[in-house]
Amino acid sequence: MYAVTRVIHFCYGHRLLNYAGKCRYLHGHNGTVEIELGSERLDQRGMVRDFNEIKETIQAWLDRELDHKMLLNRKDPALPLLQQLGEPVFVMDTNPTAEAVARLIFTYTASQGFPVTAVRLWETDHSVATYRASPAPSARRTRTPARALRRGRASTRLSRRPERAVRSISTAA
Repeated sequence: MYAVTRVIHFCYGHRLLNYAGKCRYLHGHNGTVEIELGSERLDQRGMVRDFNEIKETIQAWLDRELDHKMLLNRKDPALPLLQQLGEPVFVMDTNPTAEAVARLIFTYTASQGFPVTAVRLWETDHSVATYRASPAPSARRTRTPARALRRGRASTRLSRRPERAVRSISTAA
């Protein structure tokens, strides 16, 4: 399978409701999003997709909808005040976690016809959330991993980069 990744930087603010940590306060991030596209075949140009197509479509949407805006849950009590003041906000039905924002970007990218396989949102230099396409039903392993987990043969190993934590399952008896 071929894959290409476009990296886009944008700035946003948010806060999390029903959260005890520092993210319960309004604050901002200089985010980096990695949009990965995949394909079994290359097009007539020898590409999965042209990087400029990603930039012109997805980066333009990010700049218009999310960049330099407060991403807030629809239930956030600060929302009416910020709207009244004319502050730029993007309203979400969920808490605007890095995971939810990664999924939002993934969904938009897919809706524009891109063969997106994963979106990684780096909220900080040390924290990344990933939303990826679910494998096709025929590609899913159904019983072996569950059995391995029940028998205690699952392990987690970390690579040198923390964003590459890998869940490995031993199926050996």
